[in-house]
Formats: sequence, C-alpha cells, structure tokens
Amino acid sequence: MGRPTKCRMICRFPQTLEFAPADSWRGLEPVIMTVDEYETIRLIDKEGLSQEECSQRMQIARTTAQKIYDSARKKLATVLVEGLPLRIEGGEYRLCGGGNRFCGMQGCYKREIEKNFQKAKGENTMRIAVTYENGQIFQHFGHTQQFKLYDVEDGKVVASEVVGTNGQGHGALAEVLNALKADALICGGIGAGAIAALDAAGVKLYGGASGSADAAVEALLAGELAYKPDVQCSHHDAHHGGECGGHGEDHDCRHGRCTD
Repeated sequence: MGRPTKCRMICRFPQTLEFAPADSWRGLEPVIMTVDEYETIRLIDKEGLSQEECSQRMQIARTTAQKIYDSARKKLATVLVEGLPLRIEGGEYRLCGGGNRFCGMQGCYKREIEKNFQKAKGENTMRIAVTYENGQIFQHFGHTQQFKLYDVEDGKVVASEVVGTNGQGHGALAEVLNALKADALICGGIGAGAIAALDAAGVKLYGGASGSADAAVEALLAGELAYKPDVQCSHHDAHHGGECGGHGEDHDCRHGRCTD
C-alpha cells in the first residue's frame, strides 16, 4: 500500500475558478489545474517566492513543490498555446486557518483578519451569519457590507449582533466568516469561487434566500427556510467543481488520501 499523500497547505482559495479564450471556445475540453498547483503559481510567479520558500509555505518537501509547480506551468502553457479553457478544481490540500497553528509567515493577511474579526463562541453554540442590509438579506455576497450573527443554543437564538466587513470582498469574506466562527451562512446570490471558499472553510451555505434576516434564521431553525442548494449569481458563470476543497484546519483533505 502506497504512502498517503500529504495535504498541501494553501493560503487562500482562488477567487476565479474558470478562464476561457475570448473567441469561440464552447465545447472545448478545459485543462484542469488543481488548487495546490494554482497555489504554487501564486506563490512563485505572483509573490516571487523561491521554490524552497514555496515548499515551506505549503508545508511540503521542496521536490514535491517543484513537481507541482512544473505541472502547473505545463498546463498554463497548454492553455496559452492551444487556446483552451482553464478550470481550477480538486487536488490534495487544506486551507490555512491563519493564526499560529499553521501560519508563521510575516504579513499573513489571514492573521490580520483573525485579529480584527475573531469573536468568542460557546462550546455548544451554533453561529449563523446572514448577509445583511436594513433588516433584509443582502442579495450579493461579494459586496455585502455587514453580516448579522445569530448565536443559537438548544434550537433558539440567544444573541445577535451586526458586524461590518470593513470593505472585505469576495475571496476574503470566507475568511472573515471563518474568523467569526460562523457555522452557516444565509445569503442571496453568490459566485462559484465564494461557494468553494466557504465549503473549504467548513461553512454551511443556504443561498438564494430573500426577505427578513431574522425571519430567515427562525425558518432555518424550524427546518422551513426556502433556499436554493445550487444557487449562483447570474453574472458568475464559473464552474464549481464537485471535488474542490478541504475542510479547514482541523480536518483531513476531502478525498481521504491526505494526512496531517
């Protein structure tokens, strides 16, 4: 029996999951880049890290980082030369939760989010977040300026609070909810990248909801919330791969082949 693959640590989930040529491309089979391959491109080509530094960030051997990076670069070359679509999904990874447990890197933006948004929660408390504006469920997750948090114990709301997002948008909002220790999110429209980021952070999504935020939470607790399991913003046409995502800092990778 082969040695199980070790999960590759990624700092943030890709904000855009699918890219396509400007001319006719429909019907073409996309090139699939895994999330851990994307992370090597981000760290080495975008952030300017060496392969050694990249391996330290991802908590893998340098030779492993090099193999992942070489594979990612080859896929990018194929996309550019052959004019094919690119889709980011799958892979063996876990999402960094910030703080000292996984990330010791200077300037980690997740540590800043954790510091600014961390909020204590009781051991037996379920925390529900709702995209919020003037008492209603705000309809575009990526532009929400506020979340309303509801702490639930024994099936009843025991406390609620409105929290501003401080201008954080799209990709960072999943990390904000993670720092707020949200277990579930009720929202209106939401893009595929954010859906995958929430899944990776272990936040249960109830999208496509509308109306009063307070009433929506009560309906959720009663098992009567009207929502859309396959919700997605109409202007987001990125594909949400069914395999993408780990579950955050306390879980193995979804595929069951990774070890901490």
